Amino acid sequence: MDEQTNRANRPHRWDTSDAYETYVGRWSRLVAREFLRWLAVPPRSRWLDVGCGTGALSHTILTHAMPREVVGIDPSPTYVEFARDRANDPRARFEVGDAQALQAVTASYDAVVAGLVLNFVPEPEKAVGEMARVARAGGTVAAYVWDYAEGMQMMRHFWDAGVALDPKAEELDEGRRFALCNPEPLGELFGATGLERVEVRAIEVPTVFRDFEDFWGPFLGGQGPAPGYAMSLSEEQRVVLRERLRANLPVDSEGKHHLVARAWAVRGVG
Repeated sequence: MDEQTNRANRPHRWDTSDAYETYVGRWSRLVAREFLRWLAVPPRSRWLDVGCGTGALSHTILTHAMPREVVGIDPSPTYVEFARDRANDPRARFEVGDAQALQAVTASYDAVVAGLVLNFVPEPEKAVGEMARVARAGGTVAAYVWDYAEGMQMMRHFWDAGVALDPKAEELDEGRRFALCNPEPLGELFGATGLERVEVRAIEVPTVFRDFEDFWGPFLGGQGPAPGYAMSLSEEQRVVLRERLRANLPVDSEGKHHLVARAWAVRGVG
């Protein structure tokens, strides 16, 4: 599968909103609720969601955190438009922007957050530095990332099957590539910016797939490293991968697949 591995090793596509939602957006929303409970930001706060994507975290803030304002920024115009259309809330605003060069005024937000994005930013140190800059004194700066190495089980099953069939696929495995998605480097990243009282914790949510197609279908959307790799394969190779996954996934008597998604969350005080 060498040719396919090379083709998949291109910049990851994050530009199709519906495909992203069925892949990880639906699970990100569950993590976001627990994340906000942990942060316990006071009502009527101003929030900035850095790398907002399709708006999973922003919409959860609007629903559960009683904000005064939520601003979401993302480099993808498609995602920004999707988030804007789904919010339909006068407290929300979504803009195209760069996490490493925020346009916001210094010390202008009560809470600055990033969900599932820091490992995809070319210079995460710069992004966290910018997040800290635009947070007011005493404000909250926080983020979460998937535990690709172990706890994000849908992806772990995918890569274990993929690497078993094609050892070169290991080069694309997020668990191998993204050291930041572990508690120690995540805490060190936030501590290095001068943020105070830095804490890291795990957030786990159930990911229940109603049947195998509910699990497999999102990998055909091409959004992110694993789906990108799946779609780089020939149809014949993709069938082999699919059947290996089908054989190895835990399944209950109703045909459902009960997995877990773990994220590492970090917070600090500006």
